[in-house]
Amino acid sequence: MANITPRKDKNGNIISYRIRVSRGYDGQGNKLNPYVTTYKPAPNMTKKQIEKELQRQVTLFEEECKKGTIGTATNLKFRDFVPQYLEIKKGSLSPRIHFEYARTLNDVIIPALGHIKLSELNPAHVQAFINQLQGDIRRKKDGTIDEDNPKLSPATIRRKLTVLQSVLTQALKLGLISQNPADSKRLTLPKVTTPKIEIFSKQEAAKMLECLENEPLQFQVLIQLAIMSGCRCGELCALKFSDFDYNTCKMTVERSAYKIAGQPIGIKPPKDYEVRTITLNEYCIELVKLLQAEKRREAQKLGTAWNGSDWVFTQFDGTIINPQTPTVQFSKFLKRHGLEHKKFHALRHSSATLLLYGGANIKTVQQRLGHADIVTTNKYLHAIQEADEQAADILQSMLITQKNNTQGRTEPPKLQKIS
Repeated sequence: MANITPRKDKNGNIISYRIRVSRGYDGQGNKLNPYVTTYKPAPNMTKKQIEKELQRQVTLFEEECKKGTIGTATNLKFRDFVPQYLEIKKGSLSPRIHFEYARTLNDVIIPALGHIKLSELNPAHVQAFINQLQGDIRRKKDGTIDEDNPKLSPATIRRKLTVLQSVLTQALKLGLISQNPADSKRLTLPKVTTPKIEIFSKQEAAKMLECLENEPLQFQVLIQLAIMSGCRCGELCALKFSDFDYNTCKMTVERSAYKIAGQPIGIKPPKDYEVRTITLNEYCIELVKLLQAEKRREAQKLGTAWNGSDWVFTQFDGTIINPQTPTVQFSKFLKRHGLEHKKFHALRHSSATLLLYGGANIKTVQQRLGHADIVTTNKYLHAIQEADEQAADILQSMLITQKNNTQGRTEPPKLQKIS
C-alpha cells in the first residue's frame, strides 16, 4: 500500500505529492528504505483531474515496484531519482543548503528534465536547460519582474547547474549512468566574472566603529566581534556566553545558526566542521561582559517570560536571534550614518584583509576564519595587491607632476609640496 504525502508551498498550496512504497526488510531484519517518487500536477489542472492522475501514478509506481523494475538504469526517470539523492545527501549537506538544493530541483530542474530517463539524459538536454535559464526572467520575492536585473546572472545559472551536476554525480557513483552528461567540459556555459571582494578600508572601518558607539549594546558587540574575529554571521548568532573565557580573552566557535523558511531557527556545526578558538582584544571582552550583565537584568525584569539559554545575541525574550536579522540591522545602521552600503559578510572579508595588512601570517588568518583549505584564504592576498597598486597610483597623483618637455629635453619629475 502506497503512502502519499502532499508537499505545500509557503502559502499552503499543494505543489506536489511524494509517493512511498515499502521495500520490506533485508536478510538481517533491517528495514529497507522505501521506494520513493514524486508526482507534480501540471498547471491549471482541476482538483478532480489531479486526484485521478495521482491515483494513476500511484498504481503505475506500485506495479513497477512489484515487478522490480523501479530503480533500474533503463527505467528510472530523473524525477524519480531525486528523492533518493536528497535522502543520501542529508548527512553531507548542511540543512540550509539541502533545503536550497531541494527547492532548486523541485522548482527549476525537475520541470525541465524530470520526465527524461537517467539513461537517456545527454549533454544536449543539459545544454538546452542552460539555454532556457539564460532566457528566464528574474523575479523579486513579491513575484514582480526585477527591472534592474531582468535576466538570471551567469553566477545564478552556474549555481543551478551545480545542483544538477551533484545529482548526476551521485547517479554515476551508484552505477545508474556510465558518464555525467552535465560535465562542464561538454557544455557551453555563460561566462562568470569573479566578484570583487567587498571590504571596509582601514579608514572606513575606523569611521564605522566610531558611529557604533551610540548604538544599542547588543549591536555594538555583534559588529565588534564580526570585524575582530572574522566569524560568519551564523557563527556569531549561535554564540553563548559560556563560549568566552574572560581570563584568557578567548572565544570558542563550535556551532552556527541557520534559518529555513517556515521552520524554527536551527543549530549546526560550523562550516567544514571547523571548531576553533579565537583570541580577542580586551575591549571586545569587556563589551561581552557588559552585555551579559544587561541580559541578566532583562531576565530578572521578564521573569518566567524570559526564554534565554545563555545566548549572547537574543530577541526581546531571550530566545536566539534570527540569523537573518544582523543583515537587516547592519544595512539600516550604514544608511542611518551615511556610510557606504556593504553586505554584513564584508566585515568578515575586512577582518581577514586588515590582519594581512598588519603583517599577520596567512596560516593564522586561515585558522581564525575557519577555512578548511588555505586556497580559500589566499583570495585575500589579491585584494591586498589591488589596494597596493591603488596606493601607488594615489601617491603618483599626489606627488609627481607630468613630465615637461623643454627644448626636446625631458626634465625629471618634480615633487609637489604637500600643504
